[in-house]
Amino acid sequence: MEKIKVTFLGTGDAFGHGGRLQPCVMIQTVSRRFLVDCGATALIAMNRFGIDPNSIEMILLSHLHGDHFGGLPFLLLDAQLHSKRRSPLTIAGPEGTDARLTGAMEVFFPGSSKIQQKFPIHIIELAPQRSWTYNEITVHPFEVCHPSGDTALALRLEIGGKTIAFTGDTEWCEALVPAATKADLLIAEAYFYEKQIKYHLNYQTLKNHLNSLQPGKLLITHMSQDMLDHLGRIEEEAAEDGLQIEI
Repeated sequence: MEKIKVTFLGTGDAFGHGGRLQPCVMIQTVSRRFLVDCGATALIAMNRFGIDPNSIEMILLSHLHGDHFGGLPFLLLDAQLHSKRRSPLTIAGPEGTDARLTGAMEVFFPGSSKIQQKFPIHIIELAPQRSWTYNEITVHPFEVCHPSGDTALALRLEIGGKTIAFTGDTEWCEALVPAATKADLLIAEAYFYEKQIKYHLNYQTLKNHLNSLQPGKLLITHMSQDMLDHLGRIEEEAAEDGLQIEI
């Protein structure tokens, strides 16, 4: 069973609390390197941590808020103008990804969505409860509760005999049970420590469900300042920008 390397390129919330970068996780196998989420700071993170953007062959998006997909216009322009990418790039996200990416390109850099790319881009729109396979990676998307203009997803990935689950942003909902149960690695939002706010998980709610989810390893991410202030009170491990683990 092959080792999978997971690198956290951004573990903060939308507002940069604690100086953290926005959500972005890189997953690397012997033959693949891809991202899950691509916040607006993703290209900064890749440059900071020595990741060649051209080495990323696929990007998975949990939902279409700027702190989860807003890095794509910058990454695509860098690929065209600076990195001189030639290899294909696959972007897979919720239904609506194609139109929302075009809109973001036009808002940030008018005319950029109409430029003839020098490399192939494949946009895949994921439907909840319908698995999608990219080479040896199988993606199981589950609809969660986080209004973002289009469907928000939790993602369960099967790679090389291992399972990695991402809650994305969501309040607790039953879809998280099949998405996360007994994953080798669960990467979970804990936006606040115990404060209940709509459409987001807090640490106490997550902790109350851990006995039933039974992940092999849990890493908490997408933390507000409130959650960062409470890290000394939790038993579980919190991710930080630049953290690398193997599963």
